[in-house]
Amino acid sequence: DPETSKPYGLSFPVVTIGDMARAQKRLIDHLGIDRLLTVTGGSMGGMLALDWAVRYPENTASVIAIATSARLKAQGIAFDEVGRQAIMADPDWHGGDYYDSEGPLAGLAIARMVGHITYLSEAQMRAKFGRRLQERGSFGYAFETEFQVESYLKHPGHKCVRRFDANSYLYITKAIDYFDLENGHHSLLEALAGVCAEYLVVSFSSDWLYPTAESKEIVKALEANGVPTTFLEITNVYGHDAFLLPNEELAEAVTGFLASVHGRVRRGENVEPGRC
Repeated sequence: DPETSKPYGLSFPVVTIGDMARAQKRLIDHLGIDRLLTVTGGSMGGMLALDWAVRYPENTASVIAIATSARLKAQGIAFDEVGRQAIMADPDWHGGDYYDSEGPLAGLAIARMVGHITYLSEAQMRAKFGRRLQERGSFGYAFETEFQVESYLKHPGHKCVRRFDANSYLYITKAIDYFDLENGHHSLLEALAGVCAEYLVVSFSSDWLYPTAESKEIVKALEANGVPTTFLEITNVYGHDAFLLPNEELAEAVTGFLASVHGRVRRGENVEPGRC
């Protein structure tokens, strides 16, 4: 805050995905960029890519939306709220004004653990951990780390707290929860009616946080509007985290899609003659 020379804390207004898109648009305007070859992202980044093409259709040649949806379902919002409550219940949170201390490290660690569960699939956790114990042959019947999966969850939770700001976690998850591509429209079909971009939509079979059905909902609305759309479902067991992992099938799809879009843009062709 320039008036106090201190971090804003919770005095900073809540940020939406639309706010992020508007900030990025101001940046490319400042840089003198008239049109983006592609706007791409996974998870929350996919929401931002979807919003970009609706908000700035003439500035967006293509969209690559990976492991995302037009809105987060109730279960996802619930998990986000558990994480936020863990942070805010930490006595070291101090209402968001903790920058002169270590901050809510315990609460942030729990929030990260909860989030990490949503990024994995049950099949992956079963194969990786099952009910195997960590460095012991039998139950200790005590309140300590015994199962391998418990140890695994504690590692990313505690690893995260030293490099991630707790208030940022609150703001980012709220932005995800508030996002709904239909906002200001009567339906998803109407929301996507004015886009000028070509789309590549990618989902993963084991992602239950942003399941394939939600990607197909986007694809259905795009195709109903006559928007050139390619859909790819990748089969694996890595859950939502799959979009962060190296994947040859995804790399080939993105490479081919970008080459096609680049060729079309260089030839001065619209996605559909007379559309935009």
